[in-house]
Amino acid sequence: MENDSLTKSSGGFFSRPVKTVGGELVVPGDKSISHRAILLGSISDGISNFQGFLNSDDCLATMMALRSMGVHINLEGTDVRIVGVGLQGLTMPKKQLDLGNSGTAMRLLAGMLSAQSFSSVLTGDESLRARPMKRVTVPLSKMGSVINTEDGLPPLRIQGGNNLVGIDYTLPIASAQVKSALLIAGLWAKGPTIVRSPGPSRDHTERMLKSMGVGMLNHSEEVVSLDGPATLKPTDQTIPGDFSSAAFFIVAGLLASHEGLLIRNVGINPTRTGLLTILKKMGGSIDLLNKREFGTEPVADIFVKKSKLKGIEIDQNLVPLAIDEFPVIFVAAAYADGYTTVAGAQELRYKESDRLHVMSIGLQEIGIETKEIDDGLIIKGGVVHGGCVDSYGDHRIAMSFAVAGLASQAVIQVKRTDEVSTSFPNFLELANSSGFAIEPFIAAKPLKG
Repeated sequence: MENDSLTKSSGGFFSRPVKTVGGELVVPGDKSISHRAILLGSISDGISNFQGFLNSDDCLATMMALRSMGVHINLEGTDVRIVGVGLQGLTMPKKQLDLGNSGTAMRLLAGMLSAQSFSSVLTGDESLRARPMKRVTVPLSKMGSVINTEDGLPPLRIQGGNNLVGIDYTLPIASAQVKSALLIAGLWAKGPTIVRSPGPSRDHTERMLKSMGVGMLNHSEEVVSLDGPATLKPTDQTIPGDFSSAAFFIVAGLLASHEGLLIRNVGINPTRTGLLTILKKMGGSIDLLNKREFGTEPVADIFVKKSKLKGIEIDQNLVPLAIDEFPVIFVAAAYADGYTTVAGAQELRYKESDRLHVMSIGLQEIGIETKEIDDGLIIKGGVVHGGCVDSYGDHRIAMSFAVAGLASQAVIQVKRTDEVSTSFPNFLELANSSGFAIEPFIAAKPLKG
């Protein structure tokens, strides 16, 4: 495969079948919101406090980038205190900003840095440097920014000293990261910044901007806009549990929880919960309990039980609402009766790996029939055997195959899993505490039954 060399990961784990999973657990804070908390808190006019920050590689990359631009950020456990410097207070970093594996950090920071008086360079690891960035650099250039790349790939060399102007831009594909980058740049721009979308995408940026005093001219699935320049007030908020992290345990419960599994304090933002709709249509027993709000975000406890799943044709309108959860949805499809089909998911080819291809070949390695199409995947549910799969350094694929091992006929070995730390540092510990049987290893060793 082309991306075979994109990760230095050498570790892996075995996931063994178990009789049941269960109990209660709390997943770490939401990754998307944690990125935005650091970035927007840093340019607010005062001190912001966030509880539940995700202390992961990706979010720490954003934090280190802002620290290198003069922002005082204190992190203790999952509590973060940010002394905002306002829109004009950032200082020039002394070196390139290395964002590791975080595409979110790169796109959001590109929006912010396009408006600064100083020049900067955004780079990352081999995987991130292979991810296309034209979808964010092109509209930012229309606002007046100057960003140089090689064929649209990182590093992004961002020229300082440009006066940005608001634009009316239609996204070719619904993307929360691109939308957010334009809105963040719009905080400095003269006049309204209007972003139109062909479909829904995450609205965490809009919610946080509104909570920090930014007047949003529009906030809907189709159109979002603000009038710049606009300043931000500091805020104190609690970040909910990450729905994308909870997704692994939701599917785990459907496959192997006879008594039920309860996942507490999970964010259920409606732009994120397409997985729930999909799994319920497949026959999954899923209940949302104790619905409430953490600041601007809706939250619930999620209760799941072992269910008999059936294959479905996934509504394309649900794709952007479940875009990060598809690897584990494909695992659910492997255990379902009949065929599951998804189309309109071309975006999955441009994540940390080509997730359509990597999941397709991985499922085949453990005995499941699959067929790739240009923008999707067809999966025939069946008997999941043991086997050896390669995650290609993609954290969500690694965790998805850990879930696949719960009800398989034999152990599943997953290679190159080090990148799990980018989004879910305590995944193995939390999974094993709820009944998984995951055994990590440092280097490849012979598969044992």
